[in-house]
Formats: sequence, C-alpha cells, structure tokens
Amino acid sequence: MASTGMQIFGFVLALLGIMGATVATLLPNWKVSADVGSNIITAISQMQGLWMDCTWYSTGMFSCTLKYSVLSLPAYLQTARTTMVLCCVLAAMGLCLASLGLKCTRWGGGRRSKRHAAIASGGCFVTAGFLCLVPASWFTKEVITNFLDSSVPESNKFEPGGAVYVAFVSAGFLFVGGSIFCMSCPGKRHGPQDLVLLPPPDKLLTKALNRNKQSF
Repeated sequence: MASTGMQIFGFVLALLGIMGATVATLLPNWKVSADVGSNIITAISQMQGLWMDCTWYSTGMFSCTLKYSVLSLPAYLQTARTTMVLCCVLAAMGLCLASLGLKCTRWGGGRRSKRHAAIASGGCFVTAGFLCLVPASWFTKEVITNFLDSSVPESNKFEPGGAVYVAFVSAGFLFVGGSIFCMSCPGKRHGPQDLVLLPPPDKLLTKALNRNKQSF
C-alpha cells in the first residue's frame, strides 16, 4: 500500500495534471503557423486552438475569432474538445476522491473506506490521463500529416503548438499520480494476525459450574 508521503506526492502530480489539462484546453495555440510577409498588414503568426483562432499582425495587433459552429469542425477537433473537457471533469472528481483517500486527512471514514476512495481516485486519474493523451496524439498526427502533404500550400501549413506539449505533460502527471493512488489496493497481510484472548481453562470451568448451580 502506498505510504503517506507517496500519496501526497501523487496528489500534487494529479493537481498539476488537472491544472495543465485545463490550461491546454483553453489555450489557442494547439497549432501555430509563422509566416513573415513583406506587407505591413500581413499576419506574422497564426494560432488555432480548440475554441478559437488567433492572429498576430506585424503592427502589434492581436485578434481572435471563436469557433461557433461545431458541425463544421473536423473530426479530430471535435474529439479533442470532448475528450479534454471529460478529462478535466474526471480529474476534478478524482481530486475530490483523493482528498478523502489520503491517510493524512481525518475525513473519509476508516481505513477500508480510505483505501476504496484512493483506488477510485487513481482510476479517475489514469482515465483522465488517457483522455488527455488521445486528443494530443491525434491532433499532433493530423498537424504533421498536413505539414508533410506537398499539395497543401506553404501558407496553410501549421506546426504543433505549446498547448499540445502541455497536454502531453499533463497526461504524464495524471498517469503517474493515478498509478500511485492505485497502489493503495490492499494486498495480503504477512504480519501477525489479531488474536482473541480467552480466559484460562480453570476460570472457564468455574464459570460453567456456577451457571449449573444457578440453574438448579
């Protein structure tokens, strides 16, 4: 079973993981394109995220456009939206269960209840890490495939942005934190078993004789 220090370490990693996943979900730089033009009003950098597209201009102006239409988005982008939101929700649920399963806390019931809460939180963290890893991997694959496609114009080619790397790191934190809490699964006990102390045989015999006398 995981020690108290390891549980706290896993809780901190899971907390960093959910914070990173939330930031990655909101960041607009899932893919970035740097295109320097000769015109002063030419965009020098374009960024596309899950919820909005942003553009930096050479004049220093910055503008963003929200993606209102869901059905017009490609499949990998719709999947990334859904899985990242589920990742954040599931990781938040895991944090609540982990706070109950920590040995250093007084709430959460007895040892058996804390073990169950810790194992459940570990499962939430591992699942959330998987949900965070899938969109990051799929998004990266689509960006690289589009970048290597010779039929795509140079101005329409993008590279993976910082939000993708944040998602990968967050998934790793959630996996490690969840694995630590899953170690709270109770195993076989090799220590001494609890013994039931019985009174000496002479006292048992005396009590039995007294009961028989009283019955007569």
